[in-house]
Amino acid sequence: MRVHFMLLFVLLASCSKQSSTIKLQFEKDLIPEGIAIDPVSEKVYLNSLFNNKIVRSNLDGSNPEIFIENNKFGYLPGFGMTIKGDTLFALGNSHDTPSNQSILLLLDIPSGQLVKRYVLKSLEKTYLNDIAVNSKGQFFISDSEGSSIYSSNGKTDHLEVFFSHKTIAHTNGIAISDDGRLLYLASLGSGLRVLDIATKKLINRPNDYKGIDGLKFYKNSLVAIVNARRDSEKNGIFQFKLIPEGTEIMSASKLMVFENPTDIPTTFSINNDEMFFVADSQMDLLDDITNQINDPTKLENYRLIRKKL
Repeated sequence: MRVHFMLLFVLLASCSKQSSTIKLQFEKDLIPEGIAIDPVSEKVYLNSLFNNKIVRSNLDGSNPEIFIENNKFGYLPGFGMTIKGDTLFALGNSHDTPSNQSILLLLDIPSGQLVKRYVLKSLEKTYLNDIAVNSKGQFFISDSEGSSIYSSNGKTDHLEVFFSHKTIAHTNGIAISDDGRLLYLASLGSGLRVLDIATKKLINRPNDYKGIDGLKFYKNSLVAIVNARRDSEKNGIFQFKLIPEGTEIMSASKLMVFENPTDIPTTFSINNDEMFFVADSQMDLLDDITNQINDPTKLENYRLIRKKL
């Protein structure tokens, strides 16, 4: 019995060294969905589903400040974000209204000024959910309400459908291989799919790797936040090892469980072999139809999880 206790203690101690929790000083009604880490300044950027703005702080939670104010540059409730060079890519979507609209802002990090804005208006409901950017600055965006991936038309500089197929319906997380050849799509219907960018062909079969929100390519693997499985035991932080060609999933392993089964972490960022994510977005308290928080007294301070990969 003593041996078993000691083994459990060592295991728990090892896990605690691999992750740490940082208390963030932002307002409680932020309801963050997108997160990005600037590797130069080592600041964390969070957007807000409730306040239509973007905030930032040091990685230790100190010096919290507003990066762009509510609705600045036409920003909408915030979704996926990422940083490439000195540019922050930030997605936003209007709530469920007849005048559905999605937006992508490219923001200069040093100045906070607008570099470019893409606005997508559609007769059908679209939700530009998450974004992946290659080394040349070309971006690909998932639409969680449709069956399409969007990108920018180099000639018109407008958002347009890059790829569409019924089997990738309700794609959420999206990632791109380091060499820029492959896109990885987290589809609600058909699991983790691999798209060859040059041929625009899906090159792997549907699978049961579902319920994925945030998704990143990391050292020939995919790291994912799984938060939408009905069985909470199947939720958590997962890593999917790929074959050397990157075209098939070789194995899956669970890296971390959520502190509470009701927690809803969404997207994450990777910096220096560490992943960063907000432990609980508290998204379950936000009514996305009325844009009202159901019970503000239940809101808590946000906690940033820092986990070694």
